[in-house]
Amino acid sequence: MTNTYINKYHSLLFFFICFVLNFFKEVLQLNHDLGAFICFFLIATLGISHGALDNQKGLNLFKKLEIKNIAFFYLGYVVLAILVISCWLIFSTFTLIIFLLVAAFHFGKEDNVFELRKIKLVNLLHLSKGSLIILAPLYFKTKETVEIFTILNVSMGNIDERLIIGFMILGIFSSFIVNRDFLYSFLDCFSIILLNYTFSPLVAFTIYFCFLHSIRHSITLVFELDNKNFLNGAKIFFKKALPLTVITAIIFVSSFYAINNYYSLNSSILKVVFIGLASLTFPHILLEYLIEKYEKRT
Repeated sequence: MTNTYINKYHSLLFFFICFVLNFFKEVLQLNHDLGAFICFFLIATLGISHGALDNQKGLNLFKKLEIKNIAFFYLGYVVLAILVISCWLIFSTFTLIIFLLVAAFHFGKEDNVFELRKIKLVNLLHLSKGSLIILAPLYFKTKETVEIFTILNVSMGNIDERLIIGFMILGIFSSFIVNRDFLYSFLDCFSIILLNYTFSPLVAFTIYFCFLHSIRHSITLVFELDNKNFLNGAKIFFKKALPLTVITAIIFVSSFYAINNYYSLNSSILKVVFIGLASLTFPHILLEYLIEKYEKRT
């Protein structure tokens, strides 16, 4: 089995799951608090697991750069994460905007696992493609999305629906332009739109983040560990990713209990999930960027 074959199978399976879930939307959204807690659990475990090899990647990069003191990597990673949280608490709106832009680029780039076209401005296309994940809930579930922003201490002004739908269409076309596999680009885009049309923003994001983005990135890591035997690579990935996943999950749960005394369950979950993901996303993307630059240089 090849990486491309498994990812195509995964795209088809994810599309089928999204389509089937559409018929059970009333059942899945009966208990709001229970649904929010399940989303929190999935993101804190399966969702963050795709970044649980960052320590291994960092150690490998430091060895190649002949930096012997590995403590600098862990210190830098943690300090950057804390800095992001601090910036969010002080400059909420500015930090959220930067986070959404960085996340959109990250989603757009990392989800492109099929054959890519060699074109200029590819990074801009990645940003446009990934923006669909950000804009879809804002268009289909405007009120609920604005409420989430309010919980995150960010006030929203007037929202121009025509502008949002215009950028969404641009994001879909960007996906078709950057990928040679038209069918799978369509399936991914349609799945994201269907999720956000059907479910609340948190549920839609959880399903996308855990079962498309995270699994897709994990598949890539599995093949990096063993490109000949997928099952063996999956076992190695599970063993290597488990320690950091457990540690991060404990931090997420501890943070939730720490602030749950001051906010409602739903608000506590939203704050921990999105601010927590922001604090992990920045060092994660920076590490990927440094590794990519090193590989191009060598």
